[in-house]
Amino acid sequence: QVQLVESGGGLVQAGGSLRLSCAASGDTLYAMGWFRQAPGKEREFVAAMNWIGSSTVYADSVKGRFTISRENAKNTLYLQMNSLRPEDTAVYYCAATRSPIRVFRLRSDYNYWGQGTQVTVSS
Repeated sequence: QVQLVESGGGLVQAGGSLRLSCAASGDTLYAMGWFRQAPGKEREFVAAMNWIGSSTVYADSVKGRFTISRENAKNTLYLQMNSLRPEDTAVYYCAATRSPIRVFRLRSDYNYWGQGTQVTVSS
């Protein structure tokens, strides 16, 4: 069993930065990712990383602006978000699935989810 707790969300002006954290407890060897859901929209993929940190994947909309990273010793996943835009406003969710090598971008690939943290970008 895995529990995920996100933090670091908030209100920021366009062009600003935020860093989200996701603390995981329980079993290890998990590939992890970030998703987001804006009001009235489907939850969408943002970024993902495999357990050993050798592979990452990003949504086209965040490439070059967001960076996913992890500290396995702390069981923590991060999402550094730079050059934020109003369209990045959403609830951001951390997700995990038990796989040491692969990286996943589909919602259906993930078994565990956090409660989410709100990110609001003002124009």
